[in-house]
Amino acid sequence: MQTTLLVVISGVIIVASLLAAPRRVSVDGFFSGKSDSGVAPGLWVLVLSQVTTWIFARSLMNAAILGYYYGIAGTLAYAAYYGSFLTGGFIVGHLRAKGAGSLQDWLGTHFGTIGQAAYNLVIGLRLLSEVFANLLVVGLIFDALAGGSGTIAILIVSVLGLAYSAWGGLSAALRTDVVQMLLFLVALTLAFGALVLTPGFSLTAVLTAPGASGPYNGWILLAVAALQVFSYPAHDPVMMDRGFLADKDTTRRSFLHAFWISTLCILAFGFFGIQASLVGAPYEGQLIGTWGGMFPPWVFALLVISLLVSAMSTLDSALASSARLAVEELGLATRSLMGGRIVMVVVMALGAALTLWGNATLFDAVAVSGTASMFLTPVLLIGLVGARRIPLWSYLTAFGAAVTGAFAYFARSWDSVAAFLPEGHKYEQLLVICCVVLCIGFVAVLAGARKG
Repeated sequence: MQTTLLVVISGVIIVASLLAAPRRVSVDGFFSGKSDSGVAPGLWVLVLSQVTTWIFARSLMNAAILGYYYGIAGTLAYAAYYGSFLTGGFIVGHLRAKGAGSLQDWLGTHFGTIGQAAYNLVIGLRLLSEVFANLLVVGLIFDALAGGSGTIAILIVSVLGLAYSAWGGLSAALRTDVVQMLLFLVALTLAFGALVLTPGFSLTAVLTAPGASGPYNGWILLAVAALQVFSYPAHDPVMMDRGFLADKDTTRRSFLHAFWISTLCILAFGFFGIQASLVGAPYEGQLIGTWGGMFPPWVFALLVISLLVSAMSTLDSALASSARLAVEELGLATRSLMGGRIVMVVVMALGAALTLWGNATLFDAVAVSGTASMFLTPVLLIGLVGARRIPLWSYLTAFGAAVTGAFAYFARSWDSVAAFLPEGHKYEQLLVICCVVLCIGFVAVLAGARKG
């Protein structure tokens, strides 16, 4: 019964997305999100699009899983990353004040094609990881309800999601984001209301919960988030693209609204993981199996709807940003509807293929993308905000340190890498890596910086 209901729900979400997508689209609309009449998106279209593309399925699961293991500290740690809307809006404001049309524009002016290439490599991997991670969550949901059906579900969602994404590009993503976000908010609100009204639920207990493994590593992760939150939005092209679609005032307000809405949503979803640990529920199927046994079918269905909607909403936006990156920044295809659609097909195919290659290490690869982005912290603070000239060698030194740090965390179980890492929990190792990456980056950038 649950599997049949899930298939019906998935179909409804996809049909609603197809109906919301524009019937016709121009090349400018495909890559820049403008309507047929050339009008930029309004405030709440931008807000809802920002929120739904950043509350992707893996984010919801991370908030809940961290809450299960580390209590409120774990959920707060993940919610802290949504401060990226504040730092991202700050970065976009400075870029636009200097006349840049994108972060690549500014990097190209100061560091040439090499600087742009280093940045584009990081964001290209980020986009691919977003497609992969959300498809994998779809597979986990269907596997939990009907063992062995995950791969088929991934393929179906890949094809149908690609259909409406490739039809309208960014203009389709913006319109479907609004529909998908409204569906998500209704589902999450109803599920959260049911959680709060559950007999035995205590807000005090949730807000002071230690988690199944104790709160210590949750606080460590909060420190990691504090170190990464400035650079994190800058390496997310989905957020950065939306920083240049509307006028400055609309954009600034959209980032502020997106911050508080998305933070509340992440905290609310994290409560489901915390509650599972408080009642002593066993950890099954990355909590999907756990919730299936904890809640009535209709509440579980609402949680699944939230995850499926967030997965779909991120897929179309990631594909749209991939097309813009490949066509407008890298020049890998002609600036045409066909060129953008070819890029989308390739990215979706790669993301779907990666779901067939193990889970754990690839989830780590998604998690450490924030570490790889940390070379941007000293570069943007000193070069963009501080208006100092930074030589290419400083930029590349910071970039090399960040990429090396990300790889070290990814490969921490290798003997050759473990020898260089401190003993301790993986999150303690990540904190040390982040500190070293920032220190090297700031030393290199400050050593080479000159008045602009």
